[in-house]
Amino acid sequence: MPKNKTHSGAKKRFRLTGTGKVMREQAGGRHKLEVKSSKKMRSIAGDLQLEGPQAAKVKKLLGR
Repeated sequence: MPKNKTHSGAKKRFRLTGTGKVMREQAGGRHKLEVKSSKKMRSIAGDLQLEGPQAAKVKKLLGR
């Protein structure tokens, strides 16, 4: 049987922690930065955890 391949789009967008949680970056931190306040940028900087069916789907795409 051939090996399963990791979804190349998913590996760029998501990461797994050591305990198996799926983390993602928040939107809005890439461009038009001069318009956004420092407070807004600090809140965007933190990663968010995916939960439930979304996390299971991403884990499948990552081959876990």
